[in-house]
Amino acid sequence: MIERHSTTSGARFAFTDRWGGASAAPYDTLNLGGAVGDDPATVRHNRELTAKALGLDPAGVRWMNQVHGREVAIADGDTGPGDGPPAADGVVTARRGLALAVLTADCAPVLLADPVAGVAGAAHAGRPGLLAGVVPATVTAMRALGAEPGRIVARTGPTVCGRCYEVPAEMRREAERLVPGSGATTRRGTPAIDIPAGVREQLAACGVTDVALSPVCTLESPDHFSYRREGTTGRLAAYVWVDA
Repeated sequence: MIERHSTTSGARFAFTDRWGGASAAPYDTLNLGGAVGDDPATVRHNRELTAKALGLDPAGVRWMNQVHGREVAIADGDTGPGDGPPAADGVVTARRGLALAVLTADCAPVLLADPVAGVAGAAHAGRPGLLAGVVPATVTAMRALGAEPGRIVARTGPTVCGRCYEVPAEMRREAERLVPGSGATTRRGTPAIDIPAGVREQLAACGVTDVALSPVCTLESPDHFSYRREGTTGRLAAYVWVDA
């Protein structure tokens, strides 16, 4: 199943769950991650199914080789047969109709669009990327392409919530120091990090105020992949583009 969001001005957002694909356990069934041990042909099939369901050209979706950093790539043209996805955790484009994708299985997919400028961005915000600043780096890259923070629409997808993401106390202190508002407490009263809250605070500091956070916690939801719950598992995908 694909959850879709759109704006009247042409910004498009989509988030997948784990169902409707062809992957076998433990990747069942709509695994869209190509580096988790699943059959490559099946992953390609799943990506084609998803793209076509969204009305996109499967060959035109821009993916990243995500490395838990803050590098941001620019997708500005057609790729050649030997071109692989860039090693980055953020990608931006000023090409209307070009879809950007981010893979997650507990990390936060952060989708951004300025439909007036025709600029889109996607960021992979796990704990390392959040603390490294991949979200503000992606907004900065979008601004360089003509986007204005006050016009940017931001949506996050399913991610582990702050009530479930337990971490050592020192890690929470470091997160709160680097990204105020990201320190949290689990339901059991133990230290935690709230990635979506940290993303929201970073976006606000960048001047982005039209922000909606997904209510879905991947660790709690059996309909979504969760690395913390399952270890070996598939990957969800989130897509963003601006209508041509």
